[in-house]
Amino acid sequence: MWNEMKLKSKADHEEVDYFSWSPQKDRSIGRLVRFVSFLVVFTGGIVLGLSVSAHYSRYFNSQTELFFPRTMYEANCDKEGSSFKSFAQPTNLIHSMTDDELNWRASMVPKMDEYPFQRVPKVAFLFMTRGPLPFVPLWDRFFKGHKGLYSIYVHTLPDYKLNVSGTSAFYGRQIPSEEVSWGSITLVDAEKRLLANALLDFSNERFVLLSESCIPVYNFPTVYEYLINSAHSFVESYDENTRQGRGRYSWRMAPKIMLYQWRKGSEWFELNRELATNIVAEHKYYPLFRKYCKPSCYPDEHYIPTYLNMFHGALNANRSLTWVDWSRGGSHPARYGAPNITVEFIQSIRNNGTFCLYNSVPTSICFLFARKFAPSALAPLLNLTSTVMGF
Repeated sequence: MWNEMKLKSKADHEEVDYFSWSPQKDRSIGRLVRFVSFLVVFTGGIVLGLSVSAHYSRYFNSQTELFFPRTMYEANCDKEGSSFKSFAQPTNLIHSMTDDELNWRASMVPKMDEYPFQRVPKVAFLFMTRGPLPFVPLWDRFFKGHKGLYSIYVHTLPDYKLNVSGTSAFYGRQIPSEEVSWGSITLVDAEKRLLANALLDFSNERFVLLSESCIPVYNFPTVYEYLINSAHSFVESYDENTRQGRGRYSWRMAPKIMLYQWRKGSEWFELNRELATNIVAEHKYYPLFRKYCKPSCYPDEHYIPTYLNMFHGALNANRSLTWVDWSRGGSHPARYGAPNITVEFIQSIRNNGTFCLYNSVPTSICFLFARKFAPSALAPLLNLTSTVMGF
């Protein structure tokens, strides 16, 4: 009995002792609460930090992508795509620029006189055609052996694919093009589009507009030296007091363009780099031609001749380098096919008895190119290149 009471008393004492307050136990509980609180705050901080980090990472990545697109840099980080040469002398003509963007880009002129690369001036040959270029074999023979001295640009119908071999000088030389209608302002648009694309290559110094029916009548070295060394550009620009000349002028163009400033000329021009840049950048007079020069006013015969007469007449030789036969009359020149191609005929174009001025000195070499030739003329022309034209 005494033992049972003793055990119970000891058990009661221990139970009271277990639940009784002591400073040591209070400190233990406090440390536990603080640890749990710290753990909760620390865990919450990590979660919040990861969330904020992810948010700002997405933000900064999006901003970086805006100014430095990863896809562009990943695609163009090769030596060719990121080199200075690809900017100064682009070989890929494909781009997505609008005409306004292209003209703005092409009209940029370096302020430094010296080029940071060895610049060899080139002649840009600008071909305007609706479809095939039947004289590609003739032109390829003309260009052969002169790589680095010329560039080629072809403006076709938008969906047309030029079918030439991979070894042709014309391979990969189509520019982004738009629809063109004869006798409309779209012809001027195509001319400016060709000039602007060619101006992107800083080595291009002279710019010749040609059609699918044009041929060269001299060899490349003669043409190159003639153009590169010329002090003038070659644009036909004359005042014609007829229904086909002054009769096409609209008084609504005044006062920006007056009748006495109005000029007419052949579409087939040759320009130096300075004038080509000025024409591409010009935006004051072009809208007048778009608005008021409509059939029977033909903008391609008046826009550049009038503009050069108004502002750059001293830089113009005032003649075309492309021979054409208008003796038969009508709206289109004479067309020559296989039966017409003889040694005598080509010689008559090269030395037709007329004289012109070259760098203010009389010369008998007045035409470097000729038109209008039918596709059937190709074979006989190829037979005459080495004996008559020298290539």
